Amino acid sequence: MAKPKVPKRPTRDEFVLEEIGNQITEAFYEKSEILLTVWGREEPVRGQIVLLDSRTGKVHVQQSSETLKVPFMDIMRIDYPRD
Repeated sequence: MAKPKVPKRPTRDEFVLEEIGNQITEAFYEKSEILLTVWGREEPVRGQIVLLDSRTGKVHVQQSSETLKVPFMDIMRIDYPRD
């Protein structure tokens, strides 16, 4: 039985990854609310970064009542909410 084809995560060069990393670090230290576009998710993730876990490579984003653990490599874009 064949496995269903899952689209692969788009590849990004080291400069794009470095820029995303810099933006995430800045938002973490400034305690800014951010909007993350995450590969494989329909809706963007909105909240405040509360932990950068270098051991697991995950960014912990605090939403109203829960904390989402987003893999760094799945983050496609970071924005700041405009409302």
